[in-house]
Amino acid sequence: MAEAALRKSTKVGKRMHSNPNGYAFVFPYALLFVIFILAPVVMAVILSFTNFNAIQWPKFVGFLNYINLITADDTFMKFVLPNTVKYALIVGVGGYILSFLLAWGLSNLTKAPRTVFALILYSPSMTTGVAMAVLWKIMFTGDQTGYLNSWLMNIGAINEPIIWLTNTNFLLPIVILIGLWSSMGVGFLSILAGLLNVDESLYEAAAIDGVKNRFQEMIYVTIPSMKPQMLFAAVMQIVGAFQNGTIATLLAGNPTPGYAAQLIVNHIEDYGFIRYEMGYAAAVSVVLLLIVQVFSSVSTKLFGEKD
Repeated sequence: MAEAALRKSTKVGKRMHSNPNGYAFVFPYALLFVIFILAPVVMAVILSFTNFNAIQWPKFVGFLNYINLITADDTFMKFVLPNTVKYALIVGVGGYILSFLLAWGLSNLTKAPRTVFALILYSPSMTTGVAMAVLWKIMFTGDQTGYLNSWLMNIGAINEPIIWLTNTNFLLPIVILIGLWSSMGVGFLSILAGLLNVDESLYEAAAIDGVKNRFQEMIYVTIPSMKPQMLFAAVMQIVGAFQNGTIATLLAGNPTPGYAAQLIVNHIEDYGFIRYEMGYAAAVSVVLLLIVQVFSSVSTKLFGEKD
């Protein structure tokens, strides 16, 4: 028996390692993964230990960039990190919950209105950065021609226009609002697809076992039945929240006024492509990568399969 099992496993191993068609199919993805994901990450980690201005040869400085980031970069510790945490919690976590609730609501509609509303909610995520900036700049124009100022003045809420995009009290909330508006992307569609494919017999069995209302169905049947979609949506929402620095740059420039809406991605662009301190920018990007990895690991533990 043991010899037969050994021969069988040997044949399986040989068959797995002598499948050229399989390697041919995997090769294009593996090549793109190495070029566009693995290689940039490795280069960022290497450059984070150097002083590099994009012109001269990088000079090794050890952990100096990381030490300066923690101890000497007041902008990062006072503005960038708190702003990023607020943005990620509201747009990432809040947007994820909002995606689920909206998808759950749409799943209870018939096909025609569900398709229309799903397209309406998804379309902002397809909007280009320039189009988004034009749309929202018109809304928040800092004179009486701006839609928001005009409306507030008409109802008597304000007496003079507010310069929204340079006011440090309003800039981050505006960026968060736009982030939420455009956060119903592929994660939202994934959740909607998962909700529409839950086995109806599970709800019948749950009703027999004592589940009495829709909320209990959601907790005990719906969410456990669609954990893969929930995990995918969570990871996409987290990555999207942490990498979304385009909104602030297009609305208010980089750096934003008073660093009021400066996120980690904006900080990386500031040091990497404005100041040309590539080594320091690489160190900040590595820190961002570690933060995203931590949040992704938490999502995996919450929604990953146990077996």
